[in-house]
Amino acid sequence: MGKTAIVTGAGQGIGAAIARRLGDDGVDVAIADINVDTGQATTEKIVAETGCRALFVQVDVADRDSVAEMHEHVRAQFGPVDVLVNNAGVAVFKEPLASTDDDWRRCMAIDLEGAWLCSRAVLPDMIERRRGSIINIISNHAFTVIKSTFPYPVAKHGLLGMTRALALEYADRGICVNAISPGYIDTPIADWYFDQFDDPAAARQETEAKQPVGRLGHPEEVAAVASLLASDQARFMIGENIVIDGGVSIRMYE
Repeated sequence: MGKTAIVTGAGQGIGAAIARRLGDDGVDVAIADINVDTGQATTEKIVAETGCRALFVQVDVADRDSVAEMHEHVRAQFGPVDVLVNNAGVAVFKEPLASTDDDWRRCMAIDLEGAWLCSRAVLPDMIERRRGSIINIISNHAFTVIKSTFPYPVAKHGLLGMTRALALEYADRGICVNAISPGYIDTPIADWYFDQFDDPAAARQETEAKQPVGRLGHPEEVAAVASLLASDQARFMIGENIVIDGGVSIRMYE
């Protein structure tokens, strides 16, 4: 029997790569994204390239009703959800006192509360069936901090805490909750960040030079780990946070 997965923020970048990899694995995939154009285009591409069953569902993960509608639509089309990948997120980078109330609310609503709303939607079915995997795409900002990236690391630290809390709560009911913390991955969000500088190409080169491996990560490298966590081979992994950052977070100052 095949599995059903929801991947939020799957219209591009890491989410699209994860959805594609799950499609390759034979999973029925719901590409859930707020952007209709990229979401539909990614869905069509995944179906064409993998032959899997996939559908696009527009969702605003910060909106409780939108998440409920998304979940019910996927459930009606593919059946109960076996795998949830909470990937949707926004990078809100400010100096703390320069951040506004709206900056704080937007970051928390999407990066933290959105993951909880989606998890809460799928958990009842998972608990009833005594099986399921929730994978939270976090960041190495979940355990380290860079100046002037507030409040992003606050949300990501919270998401790591939520991962562990849910993992422990539901481990004895067949639910595996784990996290992946990517570092600099070559995605549209990374491009957006570099574009904030006067010389984006120089900013990229400087960042690449700081990576122990000398490059940015590839979305497919994150997707490979998500594929494992979504599989039955990872049933004994509970509350883990797998770091994929090219060695940045293990390095002391130089």
